[in-house]
Amino acid sequence: MAVDVYDEDGSSLRGTPGVHGELVCTAPFPSMPVSFWNDPQGERYHDAYFSRFPGIWAHGDFASWTVHDGLVIHGRSDATLNAGGVRIGTAEIYRQVERLPDVAEALAVGQAWDDDTRIVLFVRLAEGSELDDSLVTTIKRSLRENCSPRHVPAKIIAVADLPRTRSNKLAELAVADVIHGRDVRNKEALANPESLEYFAGLPALDS
Repeated sequence: MAVDVYDEDGSSLRGTPGVHGELVCTAPFPSMPVSFWNDPQGERYHDAYFSRFPGIWAHGDFASWTVHDGLVIHGRSDATLNAGGVRIGTAEIYRQVERLPDVAEALAVGQAWDDDTRIVLFVRLAEGSELDDSLVTTIKRSLRENCSPRHVPAKIIAVADLPRTRSNKLAELAVADVIHGRDVRNKEALANPESLEYFAGLPALDS
């Protein structure tokens, strides 16, 4: 089985020990599923494993190479949140929030808080919309009723733009790094790195 660790832009991290990236398989392997039940067109199967890097299997685990060419698995990657010990896919949140006419797009990350993780939802609003108490209530109600109370974010914050890679994927990991005060790796892979400024030093995340 051909295994590698990819950075956000799809480049291999082999030869850079200790740098976290996505664990991927670059060739078919015997135990991989070939389809999902009740998915005749293969859309859910493709979205689950092949949407991150076209033609490359990625199932959402962080990993890094060691100096001895071994692999260390670090747990789920940024596309899955772990709030209160419950794993939540960010796509589940986006699916509900982006149905609302006032929300153009959204990005969710986990913020370390009180020895746990809380969900923070950033939204880019539709033109002319405002993140007032009414919209906050609508967002939370939609997630609570259509997903679960665990999906309801602790914080909802409006920003002018969301960072994306050059392949047009939301850069959740970059946002998580910024709000935790960590250095953002590989900014050159972002199509709009200037958007990270909107996430730095937000007073709303201090309480």
